[in-house]
This record gives sequence, structure tokens and C-alpha cells, in this order.
Amino acid sequence: MAYDKLSNYKTTWADNDGVGSVIYEETAIVSWMDNKITLRSGGWKTATTKKKMNQASHQFNLGYRVYRVARNWFVELPDGDTVWFTDGMTFQGK
Repeated sequence: MAYDKLSNYKTTWADNDGVGSVIYEETAIVSWMDNKITLRSGGWKTATTKKKMNQASHQFNLGYRVYRVARNWFVELPDGDTVWFTDGMTFQGK
């Protein structure tokens, strides 16, 4: 599977004029509206969830990156800052 494009496996998405979401395993793992982006793991901080979050960022040009160091997740925000991942976090998009 390509790194920059979502697959259909247990995943649906919609993007309508800057409002959208990516749903994986019944959790809206990425949502965006009014230039605000929200990330949720639904309690499943797995490699697949993280990969799909990053694929959504690439596919929909959202500008963030989620990565892991040891057991901790971090988010590189569109403005270049890096913060700890927290479930349900919202931040400014590009």
C-alpha cells in the first residue's frame, strides 16, 4: 500500500470543500473543518492507526505528521512545532 494514499480496508473518508474525516475501525481518527484538525486513536495507538493518520495528512494535504519515539507518539504540526499526541487533540491546519 502506498504511504501517501489511504486504502479502503476498514477505512472510509470524505472531503467536501475543506470539511472531512477519515474513519478507521469505527473511529474518526482524523477530522478537519474551518482549518482545524482533530486526531483520535480511539484508544488504539497502533502502527496502522498512525500510518492511516499520516496517509490522510498526505492525501488531503493537511500538513501534519504523527510519529513514535520509544512508546510515545508525537505530532509535528503544520507550523513545524512538535507536541505530544493526546487523544482528541485539535490544532491549526495549514
